[in-house]
Amino acid sequence: MKLTFAGAPHFPPINSVAGVMQQVLYALIPGIAAHVWFFGFGILFQIALAVGFALALEASMLKLRDRPLQPFLYDYSAVVTAVLFALCMPPLAPWWVALVGMVFAIVVAKHLYGGLGYNLFNPAMVGFAAVIIAFPMDLSQWLAPRQLSPGLPGLWQTAQAIFTGTLPGALSWDALSQATPLDALKTGVAENRLVTEIRDAPIFGDFGGLGWEWIANFYALGGLWLVYRRVISWHVPVAVLATVVLISTPMWLAGPDINPSPPQHIFSGALVLAAFFIATDPVSGCSTMKGRLLFGAGVAVFTLAIRRFGGYPDGVAFAVLLMNMAAPLIDRLTRPRTYGH
Repeated sequence: MKLTFAGAPHFPPINSVAGVMQQVLYALIPGIAAHVWFFGFGILFQIALAVGFALALEASMLKLRDRPLQPFLYDYSAVVTAVLFALCMPPLAPWWVALVGMVFAIVVAKHLYGGLGYNLFNPAMVGFAAVIIAFPMDLSQWLAPRQLSPGLPGLWQTAQAIFTGTLPGALSWDALSQATPLDALKTGVAENRLVTEIRDAPIFGDFGGLGWEWIANFYALGGLWLVYRRVISWHVPVAVLATVVLISTPMWLAGPDINPSPPQHIFSGALVLAAFFIATDPVSGCSTMKGRLLFGAGVAVFTLAIRRFGGYPDGVAFAVLLMNMAAPLIDRLTRPRTYGH
């Protein structure tokens, strides 16, 4: 049998930026579909608004910097930033929240630092941190899941709420919106209520928040696909989730009445989304293997600390940004030894 050999080197082809970003978008689809099922069409409007604003701002900054439009607009990096930002938004957040968030994400966090590949901070988390600080009331209007809602708003009702700020007909914010599971836990513990008592509320599911645990599962499936495809490495997701379990387990066992269980932490909020899609950003994260483990562990530690002692129910965005600042130092301290030295 005659065998045909190709010339060296025998390495797999390097993925392009556009190819990597497309795979990230594909991996997010199951989680987005679950989000639509449990909380309605609002998330699709938020994604469309954020993507539109992101592309417009990206084009404007490229022209101001005298850079070519086509290679950067078609690499999907701005689209991924916009989608990740939108997935952190309440479904009926006003349209201008997405605009402000994209200004901070695309203009400030990305282009003022030099553009793609030069940003120190994760752009999506910069945008989210800016709007949650500036507009805390608008970002607290979370919808109740389908099982507890008197009727999720349809397409027209969703559009009217987002673009006008008013709900049509007999719908009211008090009937549609409620606290998230993490917010309910934080508020209840502050009121000296027991975690077991707080979890009796219908907004909680088997492990985490009702609906949110399924969304987290689908994000995990998409993230595992990215690991399998070698778009991301396993180090950051494993470090984030394992550190949450290692820290929260003894605290829960020692005081189950005041400390949530590890599954409650993992399957509520944006922790799984951050572990697989946000903290794995190759630009603002760490590049060494040991560094990625430390980076993921740091994200987990800061998230748990903010959830327990901070002023926000979910501290994922601030945890990622804090570790972004530490990433260059972590890489410097964890550089592998040069061969021969």
